[in-house]
Amino acid sequence: MVSEARVPWHQSFALWEVYFAVVAASVGAAILAQADARRPEAVAALAALTAWYLAYGRRLAAVDDRTMRGVVFQAGVLLLYAVGIVFVDVFSFVLFALCPLAFMTLSVPRAAVAVVALNALLPVRQLIGGVDPGDVLRGPVPVAVVVVVFSVIVGIWLEGVQRQSDERAALITQLRASQAEVAQLSHDAGVAAERQRLAGDIHDTIAQGLSSVIMLIQAAEADPPSAGKHLDLALETARDNLAEARALVAALSPTALDGTPLPAALRRLAEHSAVPASFTVDGAARPLATSIDVVLLRAAQESLTNVRKHADARSATVALSYQDDSVTLTVRDDGNGRADAGGGYGLAAMRGRVEQVDGTLRVDSVPGTGTTVRVEVPTT
Repeated sequence: MVSEARVPWHQSFALWEVYFAVVAASVGAAILAQADARRPEAVAALAALTAWYLAYGRRLAAVDDRTMRGVVFQAGVLLLYAVGIVFVDVFSFVLFALCPLAFMTLSVPRAAVAVVALNALLPVRQLIGGVDPGDVLRGPVPVAVVVVVFSVIVGIWLEGVQRQSDERAALITQLRASQAEVAQLSHDAGVAAERQRLAGDIHDTIAQGLSSVIMLIQAAEADPPSAGKHLDLALETARDNLAEARALVAALSPTALDGTPLPAALRRLAEHSAVPASFTVDGAARPLATSIDVVLLRAAQESLTNVRKHADARSATVALSYQDDSVTLTVRDDGNGRADAGGGYGLAAMRGRVEQVDGTLRVDSVPGTGTTVRVEVPTT
C-alpha cells in the first residue's frame, strides 16, 4: 500500500511523548502498589508494551503514518494490553495513552475499532474471571462506553481539523507555484521581446552594413581600377556601422549612467526619489563592469518605486557597500512591510537581472517594521 504519511495534527509531538511517559510511569506505580503476587508479570507486560511503542509505534505516530504499518502496531498493542490486563485490573489505566495513540497511527474507522477492542478487554476478562455480570455492567462497561464515545468524537473532530489544514496547505502551495509560474512567464516574455528588438536592430543596421562592406570589397577585387573608390566606400560604411553598434550598446545602459559613476547615479536617484531617501557609500568605490552597474541601478530604481507604491513609508535609505570581491546594494524603508513582499512581477524581473550577473537578491519584510531589499553581486 502507498504511504499516506503527512504532517501530523499533533504538531507538538514532544508534549505527547511527555504525556505517554507520565501515563506509563503512573500505571507502573499503580501496579507496584498492588498487593497481588502477579505484579512482576504486569510490570513485564507494561515494559514490553513500552518497548513495542519505542521500537515500532513511535515513528509512526511522529509522522502520522496511517498505513498498514499502523495496523501491525495496533495488533501488537492489543496483544500486549490483553496480556497485561490478565494480571491486574489497574493495567487498564494505560488506555489513557493507547486510545489517542490509536488515532495517531490508524485512520478514524480503524482507530474506532481498535479503541472498542481495547476497552472491551477488561469487561471480558472480568466476566471470564467469574465477576458477577451485574457488577461488570454497573462498573467497567459504562466507563468503557464513555471512553469509546469520547475518543471517537475527539478523533473525528481532530481528523476534520487536519483535513482542513491539509487542504489549506495544498492550496497555498498551489498558489505559490502559480505565482512563480506567472512571474517566470512574465520574465521570459520580457526577455523574448528584448531579444526580438535587438535582433531587429542588429539586422537593420550592423548586418546590412557588413553585407555592404563585403560587397564593396568584392567589387574592388573585381574592378582594380576603381578599387580605391570601392574601398573608401567600404571604410565609410564600416565607420557608420561602428557608430550604430556603439549606439546599440549605449541603448542597453540606463541614461543615468551616461558618463556618471555608479555612486553618483545612485545619489542622484535618491535625491529625486518621491519618498525622502538618503544615500551612503561604504568602502572604497571602484569601477565595475557596465553590466553590474546597470543591474544595481535598476535594482535601486525598482526598490524605490516599490517604496513609493506599496510601503506607505516616511523615508528610505540607499546604501552601496564595496567588499574585496563583491558589491552590495541595500534599500531600506520604514513603511508598513508586507508578509508577501517577495512576490510581484517587478521583483521577479529584478531577481532575473541579478541572477544574470551571478548575484543574489534577498527581501526581508515584516509587517509594521518596513522592508529591506539586499542585492549582492560578485565582482571577481
